[in-house]
Amino acid sequence: MNLAGAAALVTGAGRRLGQAIAVGLARAGCDVAVHYHGSKTGAEETARDVRAAGRRAELLDADLYDAEAARGLADRAAVALGRLEIVVNSAAIMVTQPVETVTPDSWDDTLDLNLRAVFFVAQGAIPHLRRAKGKIVNLADVAGFEPWPTYVPHCVSKAGVVMLTKALARALAPDVTVNAVAPGPVLLPDAWDAATREHIRETTPLQRLGAPGDVVSAVRFLLESDFVTGTILVVDGGRLIR
Repeated sequence: MNLAGAAALVTGAGRRLGQAIAVGLARAGCDVAVHYHGSKTGAEETARDVRAAGRRAELLDADLYDAEAARGLADRAAVALGRLEIVVNSAAIMVTQPVETVTPDSWDDTLDLNLRAVFFVAQGAIPHLRRAKGKIVNLADVAGFEPWPTYVPHCVSKAGVVMLTKALARALAPDVTVNAVAPGPVLLPDAWDAATREHIRETTPLQRLGAPGDVVSAVRFLLESDFVTGTILVVDGGRLIR
């Protein structure tokens, strides 16, 4: 796919990796539907950066905990931009939950946003992407491959994104490619202290933390490649092989 002139929907584009991906795609030539819900100020910053790159930005507020809102987001993006070729599912939460403290509500909060919403956003985009021979890129996580004792719902949700990506790739082939990027230590949680950050750096085989640009490059690779589908591209500095 030639990204110049393509129209992309990026969920969770008001903060962190979603913001970086939205701006990165604009710099590659995409017009961007900037989805947000709780990060309006950040989304407005994203839109300004997209426009500064010379591309069109449209702000879309939607609560992805609402399955109908998630399903309808692609239609709104297509109306706002006039077309839709790309969906990047980035919206997610990562909450520390020791096993003993997980409740039905906290479980649902993580699974509904991190996994269920990804499915329904993708489902709503199918007609647009089939017509355009378009692409979906989901944001998974190395937590989908590793058991983290105080992040069990998060691990389960991201493992679900891995399988959802593969299943959608089978279901939507040959018209639509579906892949995922699984970041490792790129943007660490704000609450992690300096000692924890240094421990993560030291125990990463490449001996450094990643940058948002590493993930943006991986997303671009999957969007620009027409013979890759059902793939989970791990961007973790080698943590899964340590």
